[in-house]
Amino acid sequence: MDRADPLLARIKEADMSCLKSMARAVLVPLMLCALPMTEAAAGVQPFPDSFHDSQMAVAGGTQFVRVGGKGPAVVLLHGFGDTGDMWEPLATRLAKDHLVIVPDLRGMGLSSHPEDGYEKAAQARDLVGILDKLKVKKVQLVTHDIGNMVGYALATHYPDRVTAWVVMDAPLPGMGTWQTQLTNPKVWHFNFRGPDVERLVAGRERILLDRFYNDLGANPAGIDEETRAHYAELYARPGAIHNALGGQFEAFSRDAEENKSTFAKSGKIAIPVLAIGGDHSYGALMKTEVEYVASNVEGAVIQDSGHWIMEEQPQQAIDLIIPFLARH
Repeated sequence: MDRADPLLARIKEADMSCLKSMARAVLVPLMLCALPMTEAAAGVQPFPDSFHDSQMAVAGGTQFVRVGGKGPAVVLLHGFGDTGDMWEPLATRLAKDHLVIVPDLRGMGLSSHPEDGYEKAAQARDLVGILDKLKVKKVQLVTHDIGNMVGYALATHYPDRVTAWVVMDAPLPGMGTWQTQLTNPKVWHFNFRGPDVERLVAGRERILLDRFYNDLGANPAGIDEETRAHYAELYARPGAIHNALGGQFEAFSRDAEENKSTFAKSGKIAIPVLAIGGDHSYGALMKTEVEYVASNVEGAVIQDSGHWIMEEQPQQAIDLIIPFLARH
């Protein structure tokens, strides 16, 4: 027994070593398999279950609208390349103490696809109708891209309905440096429309959107694969590209004339405005841009971000927006 004990001990030690090796062999691949799941969480996330959604009637169609939370009302308006989905991180935080209203813009996302009504003043009228149905009198606005344009129309045509505005990284038709912007090669898509264009894009929506994500972002890797695939699927829905290019963009020239006419009558809006630009996009110039149309403007710059602020640097944006809305 005395001679066998060391041998038995060595056998047990070898067995334990083998078990540990087997465990590592099993666990390491499992951990590696789990990594893509962690990365996937960076993509577009669903809204909390506390939000409910519906198709709400507007002129000539419906708008898909999410509503959640209780308290002072906040409306979040997206732009091209996104849908209302982009606002999930901010909406989740705001819903703790606000009533949060998140529409998909006319002809975009899960909204219906009418042929007309894409002038931003018309969309503001639709939004007022939605607010009336929700029994909401006054709102704070947070907007991006084309959402800025609808937000400006709401603030100028219905000034008693808007108490504060956060505007992000896009100009307003006819105002400020708009005319100069029209010569910028990066906005070639403003006049990219027509049935032949739509036939060219059909089935290639991802290629089109990638061009904007890559050209207008600070770093193409900042917009992950899951996000790109999510929006490509939505913009591949029947009518989506047609309504974006031939609806939202096509109306810009009429929006410009409407804005200039309204500004001539009413002048600058007086509500508090926070103008946010990405440092690789409008940056601090976003404040200058908004000062053409508003008299009470604060400015802020998001670091390491291009145009796609809520995809590239959502936490920086949230950290600016929440305190601003709380003050106003």
